[in-house]
Amino acid sequence: MSTIQQEAVQPDPLVSLGEAIESAAGSVSGVAANASVSAKAAARKVKATANSGAYHAAYGVAYGVVFSAVFLVELLPENNVLRRGLENGAEEGLDAAITKSAARRAKHRVLIEAEEEELEFDQEDDAVPHVEEKTAPSKKKSTDKSN
Repeated sequence: MSTIQQEAVQPDPLVSLGEAIESAAGSVSGVAANASVSAKAAARKVKATANSGAYHAAYGVAYGVVFSAVFLVELLPENNVLRRGLENGAEEGLDAAITKSAARRAKHRVLIEAEEEELEFDQEDDAVPHVEEKTAPSKKKSTDKSN
């Protein structure tokens, strides 16, 4: 009778350790990527919430002040000095706000037009290569915009 002995194949412990380390490293990098994405999403939500809160607080204050003033004006008699002062002050404030807003828009419009002209000027310079020859004077475009 012959006895067949089978050798048990034992895995190399270093191979198992290497596989475990690779698996852990893959998990850590995946977690880091997920954490970065989650942090960015959370930051966007916090910013949106803070902006919304600031807007609603400012809106509430403005509404409360204007509504209170209008309500107070309506309670006062028509020939009351306080009522006339509130009405005239409201009209002057509205006119000043409209004037200031128009001036700010005009200034912004001028700045945008200046930036567009500068961009066009830069594009013209980039589009035409300036090659100077020693025998002939250079022919550069006139950029005088005083017309």
